Amino acid sequence: MATIKDIAERAGVSSATVSRVLNFDASLSVADETKKRVFEAAEELDYRKRTSKKYVHQKIAVIHWYTEKEELNDLYYLSIRLGIEQRCKDIGMNPEVYFFDNIKDINPAEIEGIIAIGKFGPKQVDELTDINPLVVFVDYSPNEEKFDTIVIDFEKATNKIIDFFIATSHQKIGFIGGRELLKGQEKPIEDLRENAFQSYMKEKGLYNDRFVFVGSFSVEDGYNLMQQAIEELGEDLPTAFFISSDVMAIGSMRALHEANIAIPERVSIIGINDMSVSKHMYPSLSTIRVYTEIMGEAAVDTLLERLEGRKVAKKIVVSTKLIIRNSVKK
Repeated sequence: MATIKDIAERAGVSSATVSRVLNFDASLSVADETKKRVFEAAEELDYRKRTSKKYVHQKIAVIHWYTEKEELNDLYYLSIRLGIEQRCKDIGMNPEVYFFDNIKDINPAEIEGIIAIGKFGPKQVDELTDINPLVVFVDYSPNEEKFDTIVIDFEKATNKIIDFFIATSHQKIGFIGGRELLKGQEKPIEDLRENAFQSYMKEKGLYNDRFVFVGSFSVEDGYNLMQQAIEELGEDLPTAFFISSDVMAIGSMRALHEANIAIPERVSIIGINDMSVSKHMYPSLSTIRVYTEIMGEAAVDTLLERLEGRKVAKKIVVSTKLIIRNSVKK
């Protein structure tokens, strides 16, 4: 811990001046620049620089809340995992990938920490911390006071989509989305995209619950829900849909093609994630780019900070970007 003398030497002032500045002595008459030097010196000396520890051959567990089969139906989580693996490769660390149904295979003595991808209930969080107390959660935040988290601001992403649709003269805007179940629970958790859509559309005076269709995050449900919208709404089908994942958008667009409903002439579509296949669809899919590789990299770096001594939990919110392609009128 830095002493008054250490601070005085760095700031170039007397120890008495440092003491009075740090105690906010109202009777002290010194220039603001002097005060600044003292405060900066105190902060710099109190900051313990992280070591450049090498992590070659050390292991972390990357735990996916899905099964391996489920992961293939939702490429969002797969792409996060690939970002984690690439960052580990860059620093020489070994990521051992587990799906939640085989975490008993983990040897706690062999891993430095855990990166948990997806949604975990209280019981699962306890199971993870029993293996290793250093856990970074990606795409979920079970306890921001205790755990590091890497998340997306889905409210802002949703608002970007709605603002674009309104700016391009759409008033009848629909929503096709999914909900997810925490392991061991029967009630789906609230989806931030769905909540944000409802809230912002109501704020704009455009919300219509007849235009909202919700299932699970899969190509199949995207297809089935759009079919349901077409059959139930007929000529009242919205002119634009926000679809809360690209995989659901793929199914939804197929349903529109089969019904001979033109995209984007009759219905504009925007998804979310910007999977690698999105630009190759017909028409190419407009979407919110979620920087999943950055989320994965940030998870690894955040875990390294913990290993190097950081004690305070932090939350990282990764930005998104609206990518306009041919599935919308411009």
